[in-house]
Amino acid sequence: MTRTARGVTDACSWEELVAAGLLGTDRRPVAGTPGELLDAAAAQTLRRRAGLLPAVAGVRPEAAPPDGRPALPKAARRRLALLLADRSAPAHAGGRRGTAPDLGELLPQWLAAANERGYRAPAGLLPALLDGARARTDLRPQALTFAGPRGLWLARLNPEWRFALRGAQGSGALPDPGDADHVQLLWDEGLFAERVALLGAVRRYDPGAGRALLAATWSTERAEDRLMFLDSLRGGLSDADEPFLERALSDRSRNVRATAAELLSALPGSALATRMARRAATCVSLDRTGEGVSIAVEAPHECDAAMQRDGVAPKPPAGRGERSWWLGQLVESAPLDTWPARLGGRAPRDIVALPVADGWADELHAAWCRAAVRQRNAEWSRALLGTPSAPPGEAAGTTSLAERAKLLSTLGEGERAQWVAEFISAHGLSEAFQLLGACVVPWAGALGRAVVDALEIARDAGSYPWSFSGVMGLAERCLDPSESLRLEALTATPPEAEGASPGAGGYWAEAFQRLAATLSLRAAMREELRGQPPPRPRQPGVASRPPFAG
Repeated sequence: MTRTARGVTDACSWEELVAAGLLGTDRRPVAGTPGELLDAAAAQTLRRRAGLLPAVAGVRPEAAPPDGRPALPKAARRRLALLLADRSAPAHAGGRRGTAPDLGELLPQWLAAANERGYRAPAGLLPALLDGARARTDLRPQALTFAGPRGLWLARLNPEWRFALRGAQGSGALPDPGDADHVQLLWDEGLFAERVALLGAVRRYDPGAGRALLAATWSTERAEDRLMFLDSLRGGLSDADEPFLERALSDRSRNVRATAAELLSALPGSALATRMARRAATCVSLDRTGEGVSIAVEAPHECDAAMQRDGVAPKPPAGRGERSWWLGQLVESAPLDTWPARLGGRAPRDIVALPVADGWADELHAAWCRAAVRQRNAEWSRALLGTPSAPPGEAAGTTSLAERAKLLSTLGEGERAQWVAEFISAHGLSEAFQLLGACVVPWAGALGRAVVDALEIARDAGSYPWSFSGVMGLAERCLDPSESLRLEALTATPPEAEGASPGAGGYWAEAFQRLAATLSLRAAMREELRGQPPPRPRQPGVASRPPFAG
């Protein structure tokens, strides 16, 4: 370095050297020549690096909280590592080639089973678990429950896992619902998600205490928060909640008023239910003027202020007439006990079988369906579901698959599965997707047999399996693993029948091999979580080799 460059280094700051380099030594003459400027910059750079002061040490994180849940069995831990290593998005079974199970679809089921058994997540797999939950929102509830308090502790140290802090509603962070002082402290100072979880926990422990907790701060809550809190009252809803819900009918928020009205209509003895019954009864009556008895409907001509206060929305959605919109809201909010007395003492099945004049049958039956679901009335649900084997359009009640799926939810698990099994046996799988979604997993007994039989019939019909991709995907997740034995006969490629789609048999064999391999894997996962050696996998076909056989 020249003496001139050394002098420039001593006399000029780093900022001045940068400015001279950008503008040029002609416009900013801080050094004799460009070369001396570069020498000075190099020397200044070395000074800056050598003289860098160490950063202030950060505060050491607090120790991770304890998690007293039992550890996973070793085999289950290895299985979880394999499931988390597969980061591919879930695929639809029928549109996916190959016979390997879709691990992405099995991870939610594995997490649910591990949570049922109360295991804690292995510390070494928490980062992969949180990464998986960040990428897939459908995993988050089960993943955060499984991650437990240590997962939340770790999420605070990585901004990419911030979602875990927003969605954390696990009971591990909540006080004992019987500890009034700590409950009140969290209710007053907690985050919104914590308060929602707290209200639900207190409500389950003591419905009256939960209602009192909410009532004390109701007037100061935001409208969107009031709506969420009010929805928490569904658990343990009783006549004791009526006074609070009646006051909520005068809330400033239309959505809060509508939710309060819905909850009150689920209480057949409430004053609102009585008012709705009186209004609905004036609209529906028996007509004996013709050859037989039928139901006559006279829809409301106006939606007055009293109706609106009780939750009747005056403006219909696009495509709906005002009068039919108002009628539906009145009937769905009236207690179902209204109708036997109003319609000649008939039982629900006989009422549903009556003809309805002037084309009002669909509207009236749809409103009764909503009422049966809201009031959890199994007798009315059976009447509106009709006979599962009846041809389309000939059964009494609703023919809407969406409405039938909701009605099924009011029946017991066994009755629900039997009804869907009979429906599939009579009509096949093409219309059963929504109904199967209402059934409890796993599909066993008559329902499992009906699904496998219907898949075999669909294969023999000669079409491609892609038309049944939704049902096949559900079957992989929901069919009882014991059905894998019956599937073995379907894994071979059948002879191509006359008129069949070219190559359809091979595609079906592949789909059945994948289904059988998935069921075998699910059985192995179940045994691993029990701490038992997994069953020896069966070979479902010549080309099939179930993965994760250990």
